[in-house]
Amino acid sequence: MRPTRLLSLAAVGALSLTACSGGGESVDTGGGGGGGGGEETLVAAVGAQPDQFDPHVTSAYPSFQVLENVYDTLVVPNPEDLTMEPSLATDWEISEDGLTWTFDLREGVTFHDGSEFDAADVVYSYNRIIDEELQNAYRFENVESVEAVDPQTVQITLSQPTPNLLALIGGFKGTAIIPEGAAEEYDLTTEAVGTGPFTLESSDASSTELAAYEDYWGGAPELAGVEFRYITEPAAALTALENGEVDWTDNIPPQQIEALQGNEDVEVASIPSVDYWYMSMNFAREPFGNPLVRQAIATAIDREAVTEAARFGAAQANQTAIPEGNFFASDYAPFEADAEAARQLLEESGVELPIEMGLMVTDEFPETVTAAQVIAAQLEPIGIEVDVQTVDFATWLDRQAQGDFDAFLLGWLGNLDPFDYYHSQHITGGVNNYQGYSNPEVDRLLQAASSETDRETRKELYNEAVQMIVDDVSYLYLYNPNVVQAWAPGLTGYTIRPDKAINFEDVELP
Repeated sequence: MRPTRLLSLAAVGALSLTACSGGGESVDTGGGGGGGGGEETLVAAVGAQPDQFDPHVTSAYPSFQVLENVYDTLVVPNPEDLTMEPSLATDWEISEDGLTWTFDLREGVTFHDGSEFDAADVVYSYNRIIDEELQNAYRFENVESVEAVDPQTVQITLSQPTPNLLALIGGFKGTAIIPEGAAEEYDLTTEAVGTGPFTLESSDASSTELAAYEDYWGGAPELAGVEFRYITEPAAALTALENGEVDWTDNIPPQQIEALQGNEDVEVASIPSVDYWYMSMNFAREPFGNPLVRQAIATAIDREAVTEAARFGAAQANQTAIPEGNFFASDYAPFEADAEAARQLLEESGVELPIEMGLMVTDEFPETVTAAQVIAAQLEPIGIEVDVQTVDFATWLDRQAQGDFDAFLLGWLGNLDPFDYYHSQHITGGVNNYQGYSNPEVDRLLQAASSETDRETRKELYNEAVQMIVDDVSYLYLYNPNVVQAWAPGLTGYTIRPDKAINFEDVELP
């Protein structure tokens, strides 16, 4: 995720879903400037604690659950169809050759520290990501320069046409605009200085607290604030909602979704997401660098059974990343669950059995544990002994970054464009290519697709790349989940979104 960064949950993306847990003392985040809005605080139960609050560095979805309400980007996805619309930029123009994008900036915007927003802040924010090679630098790989034409105008010059530029700079808060010099003046891991509807007030091992920003350019929120309360166990989060201890949660036991439809104590909504969940193996650890071993594992796994166990019908099994119904979706599905065929592939590989494989998951995303247990049972008959390694998310992230794994399971959230689904995860040396995959032809196709302006041709390029990625088992794709969230009856102003972004600025409590 964005794995669930842009979020890789390892996005979190857009979003790899990535997040961390952990303890620590309460931290004053320096959020000052709150106090607008109404008198009530919304309590949201979420499954994991943010790893940090620097939007340019974190890839953890639990961090972006908070930061979505604190920071702004130049453009932002429409909540319903995810098309890009104005935010800190009010308008933009593209040159005839597609290489120059000029953005008109919103006037009258202030940061939470009281400073005024202008073009210098955009230039600083983007150049910080690029120059320091931070988490989302790959989103700017076609950017030659970012310049302030005047205080209210920014010009981005590209090395080649980039049809998805708006999604790259506005898909999620990993490309948020911060004040010029903020990284030198503030500790952005624990402080936040955005232009969004809420200020970050405090955070500790049990919760993160936001306060309404009365000078927000879109108008002060209706709420006095938001408390994100960490409740790892889905059943406990649901009970807290039913008892009125919390007002909103996305941590719902999948097996109870259908039954909740008739529960008068909660309102439940479910829509298809733009997310995917997957398993990946470490190419640097034998025998997982052997393609026949990876293909044997892909052949032995029954994705339908894994999906049903993990999500109880609230997901669709898939052998590629992009969900059905998306223009760029592929119906490529070469693997059919067949233990005998899997054993034959292992025999052809020449690898001695049994194979021992550690499969790293985190209990802060319980479906990973359930899915891993099913996968372990499916692989045992073909001679692969799986050690399901359940760790906290902070440890999961650290081990992924260090390459300290045989295999891991997680998801990517918030994907808006095929570039989000495939590029940084599978291109040689990609920032999110933790598995160590390298295929020169895939590199060529992904690079070509990233700059192709004809939609049909772009789809063909991605389809070619995807077939190789699936055949090589760079990722072993499992399913596309639904977004399922619940809240207190009478709560208004909230929109459930396919990209799983959480916005509370318009919410009113009953």
